[in-house]
Formats: sequence, structure tokens, C-alpha cells
Amino acid sequence: MPEGSLAWCRFGAAEPLRFMVLDMASHFSDDKVALKEALRRLRLLITGIEGSGIQHFHRQRTVLTPTVMEPSPEGDQPTEKGRGALLAEVREDLGDCRRCRLHMGRTNLVFGDGSPEAELVFVGEGPGFDEDRLGLPFVGRAGKLLDKMIQAIRLSRQDVYICNVVKCRPPENRTPGADEMDACSPFLFRQLEAIGPRVICALGLCAAQALLGRAASMGGLRGRRFKWRGIPLICTYHPAYLLRNPVQKGAAWQDLIQVRRILNETNHKG
Repeated sequence: MPEGSLAWCRFGAAEPLRFMVLDMASHFSDDKVALKEALRRLRLLITGIEGSGIQHFHRQRTVLTPTVMEPSPEGDQPTEKGRGALLAEVREDLGDCRRCRLHMGRTNLVFGDGSPEAELVFVGEGPGFDEDRLGLPFVGRAGKLLDKMIQAIRLSRQDVYICNVVKCRPPENRTPGADEMDACSPFLFRQLEAIGPRVICALGLCAAQALLGRAASMGGLRGRRFKWRGIPLICTYHPAYLLRNPVQKGAAWQDLIQVRRILNETNHKG
């Protein structure tokens, strides 16, 4: 063995080994077989060190006492990460996303906006011109209409969470491609899982198909309750479509009534 390769053992070698034993005890105190195997390997290590010519190396017998966890005082129990922290993790993982070609034309990545504690999440298609400029979802004309739709069911924008299937604006506001949706949808799904809302409202066919995982027509989706990973899902028209086709606002209102009804039902159960 080359001189110096065990130099770290020449000075107080027993001390780091003692801490090694204590560390193993904390990890394997509930597994006697694993602990015996770890101690066997440690004895072989000590024997090898002593056989390498190191002088004045002393073994120290250490009594291993299983660690007893004291109960935490009331009010100081460990808690899971909050929804806001989970959303922040998703945003950090998304980073300066370049997973698809949409990043090439964006001004700002549009992650989402609203309350992490929201009981209702609206999912749209993707950012438009104003959203790309400001980095926030639904802030243009369609966003103003969405605000009115939210107010109509006795909520405010601050009560809900709003996001999109894709986080970057498609050129000329075209419909996102399948590969672009595939690149972005995992982050959308993580957003929804982090928030855990009582109901999701898909705004437009793109969002509905992304959440349902299948092709369909809006006529075949409206008026029905679906589930996304156990969470009720209602599909309705995108506000931008309603601006172009105001005659459909009555139908969208019926969908919002379904959303409000689900919230009322879950509130009653809670």
C-alpha cells in the first residue's frame, strides 16, 4: 500500500471509526442482520489498518444504544411541504425551459398565477401576445372575460389558480403541436398535483384533450363530468373562442354552474 494512502488514520484514527459505528447504529438499529454485517466489515477494516504498519492504533469498545425518538411537543409535528413550496419546486425544475421549439420565440415563460391553496384550477391552451409580454396567464381580452366568468361563480382571481398546457407562446397563437404539449404537460400535471384542487376547469379543446389524453370534440365533452387522477374535471369553451362566438356564452355559463355545484358539494362534504 503506498505510503500516505492511510495517512488520515495515523492521527486519531479510532475517533472517525467510532463515529462510523454510531452512524451505522442509527441507520440499522432496527435491522440486526444488516448491523452485524456492517460491524463485520468494520472489524476487517480495523484489522487491515493495524496490519498496514500504523502504530499506536487502539480499538475502543463502544456500546451501541438504539436511539429513542422523543415525541414532538404538540404543535411542533413534522409537516409535509406546503403547496406553495411544491409549486416552487416545479417552477425551479422547469427552469429556462428549452425542451421544445416554442422557447425560440418567447419573451417570457408563463408558468401560472393564483393561489396555491386554490380549490379551482383553470387550465388554458397557451400564452398569447399579452401573456408572453407580461409573463402572466390570461391578462389580455380573454383574461378579462375569464375574470368575469370567475366572478360569476362568486370567486375572485385571487381564489383560483390559472395555468396553461404550454408555457411559451406558439407563433401567431397557433394551436400547440403534439410534441410541444408532450414536452410541457408533465409540468402542468405536477402543478395540478401540487395544488390538489377540488375541481379543474379545462378552457378549450386543447386543454381538455391534454388532460383527458384523447381526441374529442368540445360538443362531446361539454355537459359531462370527467376525472383527472381522481379530481373532477369540467370542460368548457376557451374565453378567446367566446369573444369570437358570444352566442356560446350561455353554454359556457351552464358549464360554470357545474363547476360551482362541485365546489358546493365538496364544501358540504368537508
